[in-house]
Amino acid sequence: MAGKEAAFAKKSKGKKPNPITPAAHALSRDEASALGKKMRLACPRDSHSMWKPPKDRQDPIRTVLEAETGRMPELLPLRHGRMVRSAFTFYRGSALAMAHDLASTPTSGLRVQCCGDAHLCNFGGFATPERKIIFSTNDLDETLQAPWEWDVKRLAASFVVGCRDKDISDATARDIAATCVRAYRESMAEFSQMKTLDLWYYSLTPEELLKDMPAEFTKRAIRRIEKEQAKSRGEELFPKLVEHKGEMPVIKDQLPTIFHAEGHPPGEVQKAVRDVFDSYRGTLHSSYKSLLDRYELKDAAIKVVGVGSVGTGCWVLLLMAGEDDPLFLQVKEARASVLEAHAGKSVFPNHGQRVVNGYRVMQPASDMFLGYARGLTRDYFVRQLRDIKISIRVETFGPAEMTFYAAWCGRALALSHARSGNSIALSGYMGKSDAFDKAITAFSVAYADQNEKDHAALARAIKAGKIKAQYEQEE
Repeated sequence: MAGKEAAFAKKSKGKKPNPITPAAHALSRDEASALGKKMRLACPRDSHSMWKPPKDRQDPIRTVLEAETGRMPELLPLRHGRMVRSAFTFYRGSALAMAHDLASTPTSGLRVQCCGDAHLCNFGGFATPERKIIFSTNDLDETLQAPWEWDVKRLAASFVVGCRDKDISDATARDIAATCVRAYRESMAEFSQMKTLDLWYYSLTPEELLKDMPAEFTKRAIRRIEKEQAKSRGEELFPKLVEHKGEMPVIKDQLPTIFHAEGHPPGEVQKAVRDVFDSYRGTLHSSYKSLLDRYELKDAAIKVVGVGSVGTGCWVLLLMAGEDDPLFLQVKEARASVLEAHAGKSVFPNHGQRVVNGYRVMQPASDMFLGYARGLTRDYFVRQLRDIKISIRVETFGPAEMTFYAAWCGRALALSHARSGNSIALSGYMGKSDAFDKAITAFSVAYADQNEKDHAALARAIKAGKIKAQYEQEE
């Protein structure tokens, strides 16, 4: 074993991450744990605390524009308006910039299936096909095999950025970020003791997450879950998203976020969309294909979503199996992951397939309508629109709620990483002390400072007229 460890330590020097080979999964428990500990020689745990912008760091405005290559130009001012609203919304939209930055930071050499954009708003509750509510990562547009530390750093830093956005003190923000990392580390240690299939079947349920919360918080959370379960059903969405043109149901235009493509009136589904839909259908399992065939495609409209995705091709489809039996699907463009320039290209020929694979690996359960497609020039992935998707209202959180939520996200990310990576080696690397927690917390504060500088640069560029911005009325 000593020879294996020495060889790995030697190969781990330098900036480029070195993926652990699949053979590492064949190591004994003791060997895997020893391998993780040995990695500390090449990449000490306290080295993760460092953040210093590289001398050749690209101008942040140039990076914002780089991320917009190939997007719908008419929607870019809306993207800029959403990003500049606050340092937190800027952080949500700057996954590419942070990917470049993370590539200059130390890595241990272990890889997992990464989220690629693991900030605190990309976690939440959703329903399994059995209608059980679970909590996990829920936005995997950027997913790719990559160094596990990158996800941990982006998630922890998002809590510092999010706390500052709510005027929570930096001292408290530090504690909250540390809570997130500690939950990740301790959960990884727990998962490393589980048998492979037990880990694969395991999921985070509301009952588990709420058990240690005060009664007042628990009641509020349960009410929210019950409300979202009702609101997310297709029949509940139907009157909010649909209107009738005579007898025909069509998607209601709701500018600037939902609208029909120019030259295609409501109810006229353009050929390009039908071709994507047909391509998607071919990627479904035969049983789900049979289920989809019970529905008829009635309408399609462009839908502007999130912050980072604004300007990419995203559609909402209305399908009907009867007068009062709707199904809403979201078709979302899948572009190259922001991690690819530094972690290597995807092994999948279709980026929609890359995203679908990420969902199936990282989530304990996935939408049964999850699939992918290829258009003329773009790749897509498809899933149900708001199928009991419970987004977390971070804007309503105080320090106590943020602390609980940080622990949830840390545990959920650990589960996602343990499903694809060597949890024993990961746990061995982090160890039982809080050395890793302190290092990532220090990085998070330093990177939150960097994020504020980059956000200020965007605000100056907009004020100077170098970049156009369109603003929406905040709800």
